[in-house]
Amino acid sequence: MTSTAAVPAPTAGVPPSTAPGRLRLRNYLGYGAGDAANNLAFSMTSMFLLVYYTDVVGISAAAAGTLFLVVRVWDAFADMYAGRLVDRTMTRWGKFRPFFLFGSLPLLLLSVATFTVPGGLSGTGKLVYAYITYAALGLAYSLVNIPYGSLASAMTQASDERARLASFRMMGTAATILLLAFVVTPQIKNAENLQQSLTMTTLLFVVVGMGLYAILFRTSRETVQRDVARVSLRQSLGTLKGNRPLLMLCGSAVAFLTGMFTLQTLQLYYARDVLGDAGYFIPLTLVSTVSMFVVSPLVPRLVRRFGKRLSYIGAGVVAVVASIGIALAPPSVPAVAIAFFALYGVGLSAVNVLMFALEADTVEYGEWRSGVRTEGTTYAVFSFTRKVGQAVGGAAAAYGLGLVGYVGLADVQSPATLDGIRHVAGFVPAVFITIGVLIMLVYPLTEQVHARMVAEVAERRAARTAADGTA
Repeated sequence: MTSTAAVPAPTAGVPPSTAPGRLRLRNYLGYGAGDAANNLAFSMTSMFLLVYYTDVVGISAAAAGTLFLVVRVWDAFADMYAGRLVDRTMTRWGKFRPFFLFGSLPLLLLSVATFTVPGGLSGTGKLVYAYITYAALGLAYSLVNIPYGSLASAMTQASDERARLASFRMMGTAATILLLAFVVTPQIKNAENLQQSLTMTTLLFVVVGMGLYAILFRTSRETVQRDVARVSLRQSLGTLKGNRPLLMLCGSAVAFLTGMFTLQTLQLYYARDVLGDAGYFIPLTLVSTVSMFVVSPLVPRLVRRFGKRLSYIGAGVVAVVASIGIALAPPSVPAVAIAFFALYGVGLSAVNVLMFALEADTVEYGEWRSGVRTEGTTYAVFSFTRKVGQAVGGAAAAYGLGLVGYVGLADVQSPATLDGIRHVAGFVPAVFITIGVLIMLVYPLTEQVHARMVAEVAERRAARTAADGTA
């Protein structure tokens, strides 16, 4: 049975908490462990790959920018492939968990290969090697991350429970970012042989990551009922057709991630070159990441009081103000920049938590319209747009370095270059995050509407079951 209405009208007295699927602490912790493992590869590249390419391998900033743009767009299409693969899969372990079991080791080993460009290659050879390994890493990441992100909508349909899952996911991300800041940043500043040091570090992450993925596999369960186990391409496309909430969320995600990854990619340059000491990267990362630990547990409370959409908008405004502050902070007073990075972390963490929780709700919208649940394809489309934002943001950072005259391997950059790095790092995120906030001003899928859709889908299923029993 297929509904043709755009969005169901809210029904009084149907709270979000009526949706099935209450979870336990072990489920939250296991889900958070999964994203901690994901970020041993993902955040390692987003935080340090550009500086590795420019300052260790010797690839120019412009060439690295093109590489980032090409490979991350490739990653976006890899997400779509992974989403279709997920929707076609059903095993004795469920639809999503097999990918953690079999995909995690290749992902972590490819991270090692990405940060181990052979020194004996020519300049062209190094660039070709970088393209191949980074593209392979992106595909492996899609084959693990798409099932991981899709899993949340299959573990529960309760809106507040999904917000808690997203909160623990962000805390897992934050834990890994802190680990990387304290383990990798001192190597960039002090290591005598940085190449050897990074290779050994990524090998260690293989061991740590496998343990975290094992925890995720053991603690995650798929509990939400589905009427179609293996979904055809036609059915997948049918759930996407007319899914206005998903399309709007994706548009906002592209803008938000473009700004977010511009700053994240330039953060080490901001610390080392603008503030004058690579050691500042640790406090900049620390304050923004600690904000994730503080804010993420509060997001479910914000959702209960204001709803996801209004909370998202408010957090985005905070991030815009902080980004402008980062652009204008005087380099001679690092404490000001650190304070704005902390404020940015508040807005950033809240928006990211809410973004993942909102995506899970759009799965029900697609099911309400089409009668088929397609967690894999829906999350893949969402992740596709996030990858586009990551691609544009990473490329914007690299191209920005080129435009402001950054010279790789140089001991000192010009004053104009230093001002340019500061302005690109702050003003570009402010503009794009503002666009993301404006899109969400008209987002239609509230908690009341979502609860109504879940109830309607359950009523249809019960009616079909009753009809089958009397046939």
